[in-house]
Amino acid sequence: MQIQWFPGHMNKARNEVKAALPKVDLLIEVLDARIPYSSENPMLRELRGDKPALKVLAKSDLADPQLTQQWLEWHERKDGVKAKAITTDNIPLIRSIPSLCAKMLPHKQGEGSRIMAMIAGIPNVGKSTLINALAGRTVAKTGNEAAVTKSQQRINIANGISLLDTPGMLWPKIENPGSGFRLAAVGSVKETAMEYEDVAAPIMKYLLKYYPDRLVDRYGLDDVPTDMLEAFDTIGAKRGCLGKRGLVDYERVCKIVITELRSGRLGPITLETPELIETELAELEVELAARAKEKSERKLKRKATFKARNQRT
Repeated sequence: MQIQWFPGHMNKARNEVKAALPKVDLLIEVLDARIPYSSENPMLRELRGDKPALKVLAKSDLADPQLTQQWLEWHERKDGVKAKAITTDNIPLIRSIPSLCAKMLPHKQGEGSRIMAMIAGIPNVGKSTLINALAGRTVAKTGNEAAVTKSQQRINIANGISLLDTPGMLWPKIENPGSGFRLAAVGSVKETAMEYEDVAAPIMKYLLKYYPDRLVDRYGLDDVPTDMLEAFDTIGAKRGCLGKRGLVDYERVCKIVITELRSGRLGPITLETPELIETELAELEVELAARAKEKSERKLKRKATFKARNQRT
């Protein structure tokens, strides 16, 4: 599956972030708690260098609480950053973020000191909702779709902290296919850039492995389906997604599953585990090495062919 998701405004946002980062003291990256690895922007990791960072796992009410705790520990251990899970309805928890930021920068504490924090995240991750809760007023536009925030803005919050808001920013190429599917599944990619069948297929395989009981309960199934196709056929029949000659309309049933996953109607679900990501990254490393070798061999072959032609002439 190819998802086209890096339009011109994304590249513009990247350049703006790159220019502003040297002027800020702290980076707050908002992640989707349902995909705590796949929603992390690798460009931000590269651009921030060793600048202090706080990873905020938003929408944690939609995520598996046990896996959320695992991911908080994973980020702090792997990335050497602070990590915190939030829900938008827990305002006291959100209001504790400024004091945590201040503690991360002890040299900036004291009367008259101000902290400039950049807040960033992929589209539709809940960044604007978090900013409004921190500010105690509506200062950032929110919306349940990708790419709502269009430009940077500066917002003053508590503890002498100013937030520099940035547009939701994806990155040019997702090397790990699994991350691409999961980003599309939670709505971080606009609907026009994806096909529901392409996204729902790997997601259903994951749900059958990790959350089969949720499927049984939500769709009133008699038993756990044996595979992805049986799951879509059974759910499609239950929900009346039938077309000509009584065949299941897979586009309709796939859209239902993805929509209900996003809304939380399937229950709190996390679409990746630390172990799964470690496995995918190891497989990706092998694949990238093979690609690099193949590319090198093609280059050597072209060079040898060119040399042979010149020797003949």
